[in-house]
Amino acid sequence: MAARGILLASLLFFSCLAVTCYGIVLFSSLPSTLVVTASAKQGQVLKAGEDKIAVTWGLNQSLPAGVDSAYKTINLKLCYAPISQVDRAWRKTVDNLAKDKTCQFLIVSRPYDGSNKAVQSYEGTVERDVPTATYFVRAYAYNSDNVEVAYGQTTDSHKTTDLFQVQAISGRHVSLDIASACFSAFSVVSLIGFFVVEKRRAKQSQRK
Repeated sequence: MAARGILLASLLFFSCLAVTCYGIVLFSSLPSTLVVTASAKQGQVLKAGEDKIAVTWGLNQSLPAGVDSAYKTINLKLCYAPISQVDRAWRKTVDNLAKDKTCQFLIVSRPYDGSNKAVQSYEGTVERDVPTATYFVRAYAYNSDNVEVAYGQTTDSHKTTDLFQVQAISGRHVSLDIASACFSAFSVVSLIGFFVVEKRRAKQSQRK
């Protein structure tokens, strides 16, 4: 019991450290208390706007009761893996979460159900605006002030395992190609018809 009490006190301490007097939240200060899994497996490729991803999350059941007392909301996000951040400052990882660019795509936001210790889940289609890159999923727990107080993710601390890819939609679409082809065909037919009509008119003028 004493050990669990010390663990709980430590987690609460780090949660308090996460928010300084200036309101800065450091990722390195957040405790990893959530267990997160995703249906996308290592190396799998998902097509944006077409394929679905299922995510499950829940509190680590080995932690003492009360650890999640401040949790009010859970945000699931798609996050860039290190390989897709190289030479891309707009995707840079920064310890200050207000400046961090790792997790830019919200999957879903849900109220945290502290009474339900079972794993919760969500399934949805990968958004069409997600660019081609390698990703993992991270869950942030927010308190009543909408401040991050804990997290969990599908990959390890070095962000090297359980990474998957998203393939962005191309600039062309089948329906647009069909419409373009039909318009081109109509233009050619119209042009031929115009020349035929003009040729007949010319012949009629010559006869007169």
